[in-house]
Amino acid sequence: MTLGEALRSWNYEAFEAGSVAEAKTLFEREEPSVVLLDIDLPDGSGLDVLSEIKEKFPDTIAVMVTGNVDVENTVAALRGGAHDFIGKPIRLEELRVTLRNALETRQLRREVKHAKLSNVEFGFSNIIGESSSIKKAIELGRRVAESDVMAILLQGETGTGKDLFARAIHSASERRDAPYLAINCAALPANLIESELFGYEKGAFTDAKSRKEGLLEQAHGGTIFLDEIGELELGLQAKLLRVLEESKFRRVGGLRDIHFDTRIIAASNRDLKRESEAGAFRLDLYYRLSVIQIDIPPLRERGEDVLLLTQYYIEKANLKRRGKHLKGLSKETAQIFKNYGWMGNVRELRNVIERASILEDGEVVTTVFLPLDLLQTAGQSASGAKNFASFTLPAEGIALETVEAELAKQAIERTGGNLTRAAQLLHISRDQLRYKLKKSGDYKENLSD
Repeated sequence: MTLGEALRSWNYEAFEAGSVAEAKTLFEREEPSVVLLDIDLPDGSGLDVLSEIKEKFPDTIAVMVTGNVDVENTVAALRGGAHDFIGKPIRLEELRVTLRNALETRQLRREVKHAKLSNVEFGFSNIIGESSSIKKAIELGRRVAESDVMAILLQGETGTGKDLFARAIHSASERRDAPYLAINCAALPANLIESELFGYEKGAFTDAKSRKEGLLEQAHGGTIFLDEIGELELGLQAKLLRVLEESKFRRVGGLRDIHFDTRIIAASNRDLKRESEAGAFRLDLYYRLSVIQIDIPPLRERGEDVLLLTQYYIEKANLKRRGKHLKGLSKETAQIFKNYGWMGNVRELRNVIERASILEDGEVVTTVFLPLDLLQTAGQSASGAKNFASFTLPAEGIALETVEAELAKQAIERTGGNLTRAAQLLHISRDQLRYKLKKSGDYKENLSD
């Protein structure tokens, strides 16, 4: 059996060249993943071919073939980028193992390269914003990423970008080349979450036909992102707490402790401190997770970031839909965007731009295809402006705090005591409203969120 026949019998697509010139032509045309390169060729040295191959196609794996392995050739080949040597006469089983290892190495290099590119894509530099609130969160995230802290808690409303922050922390850490794995605790029942996190042994339950490694093992040395951790049932919270405290766990149905080195980044759109005080989340787990807590600000508290993000998503939409050339927002639309509450935060803004990029035919985003919520907000803002235009300042004057307190009180009454909806009416954050109410003495603990 010839070497080419052996390769094809192993389901490889093989190309053969008998000289340096033929090898160069064939290689540039086919760009193979692995090349078997004889050092002694009829019209030259395989070392020269190796140098040219690695210069033009650095990802190609080169395995040198020679009947005389001497120190000089070995050093030259390794310096030139050779992956391995195989001697003559070639033993087929040895060749088969060498090729398999070479292809696995190539795949691993590609995965590492992809991981590094992903780290760039998901780095802090890709979090758009110039507001003080987002800059503060980013700075804290950078410092935490460089630390050795093992548990981090991200809190923020739905759509604020907690997943993006988690990826950025991983990408900026020394764990960047290790796996980053994520699980949504709200999307799976408790028993499946436990199996996903800890894995299971064969026979642990009816469908456990074989052993499975959990995410804690798979992400060893890296990071696990537990999204919506507030949805975990209390029993599983207790198990997770024990795992975090001891840095070890057991697979479902297992008898052996497995130690792990994995950073846990947890996220929630709830106030876990309040949830803990109400008995809906374990207080000890909250304190274990919140050694470092990063609060991701809602979009409505980020000022001009709305317009920065808008332009960012417009540019992304233009790249995605070739032929689209949106340049920005009309003046009216820009004003609506700045006044709108964005309860869906950055995610809602991204979806609005996505919709506009599909429906708009011109160069700017107009009000024609805006969702009804935004248009209603625009109408309410205009109505509010008219009402205030007719308001007359008393001759004796009035304290601004008094006006604010009265409006805050009216907003609470109109929304039946709902802080979030009342804050929306006043175009401020829930925390700002709570502060104003406490300052005026109108805050009551029974107000809902």
